Amino acid sequence: MTTLVKGTCLLNEPMARHTSYGIGGPAAAYVRPANREDLISVLDFAAENQVPIHIAGSGSNLLVADSGVDGIIVALNKTFTRLEFDGNRVYAEAGVILDHLVRMTIKRNLSGLENLIGIPGTLGGALIMNAGAFGSEISDHLLKVHLINIQGQEKTIPAENLTFGYRSSSFQPDEIIVAAEFKLVSGSPADLKQKQERAGSGRKSSQPLRFRSAGSVFKNPRPDLAAGYLIDKTGLKGTRVGDAEISTKHANFFINRGHATANDVVQLIKLTQAKVFEKFNIKLELEIKTLGFEPGTFRS
Repeated sequence: MTTLVKGTCLLNEPMARHTSYGIGGPAAAYVRPANREDLISVLDFAAENQVPIHIAGSGSNLLVADSGVDGIIVALNKTFTRLEFDGNRVYAEAGVILDHLVRMTIKRNLSGLENLIGIPGTLGGALIMNAGAFGSEISDHLLKVHLINIQGQEKTIPAENLTFGYRSSSFQPDEIIVAAEFKLVSGSPADLKQKQERAGSGRKSSQPLRFRSAGSVFKNPRPDLAAGYLIDKTGLKGTRVGDAEISTKHANFFINRGHATANDVVQLIKLTQAKVFEKFNIKLELEIKTLGFEPGTFRS
């Protein structure tokens, strides 16, 4: 396996090294393909040997089981990082860090993505989740997406042939985003700076940025009803299991205070779902992605 790719291939690699939580057991193989040809080689190997493939970006929205993950983790965040501008058009590979992309558009006085500044993770993950903030979503100015499916076939899909919703998209599990193109609009430098500062200060004041986390754990049940509000009203802020804690600053952030395990976080998730359902008759759905857990682990 290690001789198959031109990029990086690490065997039995602890996923705690590759997630913002700092949590997770070993992946059988952790691969950073050097380019598209390298990625297709990995996909061909996995298909021929019936090995599961899991796609990860920077691990900013991911909880990995303490027991680890069978199969191959493919990460694009260090190699698929090409970013090009042509007037108000932007071409960005899936491994580009979203915050970097936003800052580069602001630097060129291009408007459309500035409300997303500070959101962690890669462009690929942001598109799959349709990341958004302050009334904007990553899909708002999308032109097209370049994909490779599990069979190694490349295709380009116009934005109008995709469906986006709240923290959701129509991308299929067997599709790997490798790049995307956007068409932005010219913006006022003063207006862009104001939006940038508002988004940045809003996160600093409301989110526990000093601690390791995976961002919002649950989706908001409705646009006008925040998961954090419901968790707060159950009185769970500050609740701890091991070294995992429901943040006292933002109830929808579960933080790692140092040595939390995935099981610690799972127990907090289950407790929160149970308490919110008991009080409000609302089932909270996970926004974070999970890997390596037994089926039914998160069924409430």
